[in-house]
Amino acid sequence: MKPSLVRPQGKLVVRLWPLIAVQLLTGAGFSLSLPFLSLYLYQERGLPMGLVGTIMLGSAVAAALARIVGGELSDKLGRRPVLLGALSLRIFLFLGLAASVHYGLWIVLIAALYFGVRFSGAFAMPAIAAMVADLSSEEERMRAYGILRVGANVGWALGPSVGGFLKAFLPYAALFLLTAAVSGACTLLALVSLRESLRGTGERREGFSAVLSSLRDPRFRGFILLSLLVLLVAGQLISTLSVFAVDRLGLSTAHFGAMLTLNGLLVVALQYPLARVFERRRRNLVLALGACLYGAGYFSMGWLRAFWPLMGSVGVATLGEIIFMPASLAVVARLAPPAERGRYMGLWGLAESFGWSAGPLVGGVLLDLFPQDPQVMWGIIASLGFVAALGYLGRRDLRE
Repeated sequence: MKPSLVRPQGKLVVRLWPLIAVQLLTGAGFSLSLPFLSLYLYQERGLPMGLVGTIMLGSAVAAALARIVGGELSDKLGRRPVLLGALSLRIFLFLGLAASVHYGLWIVLIAALYFGVRFSGAFAMPAIAAMVADLSSEEERMRAYGILRVGANVGWALGPSVGGFLKAFLPYAALFLLTAAVSGACTLLALVSLRESLRGTGERREGFSAVLSSLRDPRFRGFILLSLLVLLVAGQLISTLSVFAVDRLGLSTAHFGAMLTLNGLLVVALQYPLARVFERRRRNLVLALGACLYGAGYFSMGWLRAFWPLMGSVGVATLGEIIFMPASLAVVARLAPPAERGRYMGLWGLAESFGWSAGPLVGGVLLDLFPQDPQVMWGIIASLGFVAALGYLGRRDLRE
């Protein structure tokens, strides 16, 4: 039977509320513990930042594979079973991380569990993104992705503050244990409230070559390549910024947690209104503005040392995120055939996953190469965003 979509009915927020709640809980669980993993490996286990960045890059391999497999299976089996499987797996992975950190087990085991966490999270994302596209019309789509990001960032805002506060008197292992509990609650919620949005799945028998054939679309391929530059900049938020702020500038983990909380709060406050403002603007201008703000935020960090000015830099970079991310997802949803949205979202997710994992490697190497020259380090990182902005401005096929 040919796959078909559930026709969108009712208000947009009502249609999306289960996904919003899932994103809120997974965002809270992720930001409660994983932003502090780099600090644990660097400070307590003595790993150099280059090796920490390599672990983050290694997780990109797992996440890239998961995006492709998750996207294909969400088109073949449906969005709901893929999402439920990924959420269930995360419970056991975070329990394993808690035990490994508590007992000081092998770094290789901790890295493998982290790869598994990245795999499970990436495996679910194409299904979520495709389900949002299934449940929204073309005119609603940028707002729909904006609403979803609000849910994720409410969790993102809560997690770092709680995690930074608890880290003052609890061990790292306790943070991962709490994340496992949050993952359990999220799985139960999804099991009860989520309904399938794609009907008539199960007849696709295409191989891996069909996945790559999607990249033969020159508009989609060019968009992915430019976006990779921006995503490398975005990937500095977790690992590179944490070590720069805490180890190099002497700020506390609570200060770093506050930076991540600001990121989440700004998204919560501004994502939906800014999505409304920019949804009718030309896509290449919106994407270029987001890339420039990303670059400007990180570029300014090279000249700053105090907590509050750095909060301002994080705020500028967050404005770039608010503008860039929903616009990019809306572009992918428009370029994808309805029955292949999981595949296209998987390929987009491959780029996103690589950026968030290779970004820490780039930042970690630059931290090691320029320990006394943060202007050079952050300048190199920011230049990627500026180059991408120029590329978007030159793309006529993204103007509509």
